[in-house]
Amino acid sequence: MEDKMKRRLNITIDEELYKKIKALAFFRDESISEIIRKSLRAWIDKKIGKKEELILSAKDEKEILEILSSDEFVSSEEAKEILEI
Repeated sequence: MEDKMKRRLNITIDEELYKKIKALAFFRDESISEIIRKSLRAWIDKKIGKKEELILSAKDEKEILEILSSDEFVSSEEAKEILEI
């Protein structure tokens, strides 16, 4: 388990997905939370890559605006479609 500070988050998932992740957690001997953290981290790395690090490390507003204007972001509706929700 990581030593990073964690935040509690309530999520709602459908029953079928819950059953699958519960079984996966049992077979991997991991918590459901750990599986979700790893999966979310992998998804973010794949979809966003290092963009969030660039934004977080930007020193001033001008640099942040340049990063934002040069990257493609999706609307919430597009994100829902990508995530199939």
